Amino acid sequence: MKNKNTQRPHYNDGEKLAPWRESLHNIIFGSESALGKAFDIVLIISIVCSVLAVMLGSVTQIYLQYQDVLFYIEWFFTLLFTLEYTLRLISVRRPFRYALSFFGIVDFLSIIPTYLSFLFPSIKYMLVIRILRLLRVFRILKLTAYMGEAQTLMHALSKSWRKILVFLYTILTLVVIFGSLMYVVEGSSSGFTSIPKSVYWAVVTLTTVGYGDIAPQTPLGQMVAAFIMIMGYGIIAVPTGIYSAELIKTYKPERVNNNACPDCGETGHDFDADYCKYCGHNLESEG
Repeated sequence: MKNKNTQRPHYNDGEKLAPWRESLHNIIFGSESALGKAFDIVLIISIVCSVLAVMLGSVTQIYLQYQDVLFYIEWFFTLLFTLEYTLRLISVRRPFRYALSFFGIVDFLSIIPTYLSFLFPSIKYMLVIRILRLLRVFRILKLTAYMGEAQTLMHALSKSWRKILVFLYTILTLVVIFGSLMYVVEGSSSGFTSIPKSVYWAVVTLTTVGYGDIAPQTPLGQMVAAFIMIMGYGIIAVPTGIYSAELIKTYKPERVNNNACPDCGETGHDFDADYCKYCGHNLESEG
């Protein structure tokens, strides 16, 4: 059976990047050349250092002592990643398509909090989202099999989301009913001061978390609580079963070609694909 990704799409394959953009693409998206490997290593180190700096900045003692240093470090990495993001857009044929891809969105979200911090100071701590950029390490270290497994997991999740949504609706209905019941049975004297707070208790109890900040005091309330706790153990297994069933249906061992498409920058193509399954451009294998 012919792979659908090998069928020639309606796309002008004669369109070529300028030589300097082609070279830039090979360095940024490739990992075979010495420059490509060096770029990836520097990128990984920069991401780790920037995330550590953000985390340390949330420690009051460290922030008060090294406030200026952390400020300059934050802006250094932000400008560095802004430059890198710009170069990524320049080095692909369809920048808008890359910008809307998963990694494109992550790249954008990893720099925008610093600029927004002028308006919302606390939002700068969301820079820890840069840790998602380390997902590129799977391609860099040639762990393509792991990327294929990740795609299998995501595909199974997309197939099971409707069933899980129905399950969540059922849970929402149960916690509202049980919360309202406990509000009637226990009342404000036991800490169930409102239906929303009682629903919060029902969520904590049904999920078997059990913070203990609110607890029933009457025998009837304790019986209802015990019933909810036992029910919780059975309910927790439901979404796991739904997802596992879809995962078994979805799983197909296959090799993955994880070279980045020169047009949109996407990875994770079938091993024998000649064309990108996202934009249809001819894949230019690195080796």
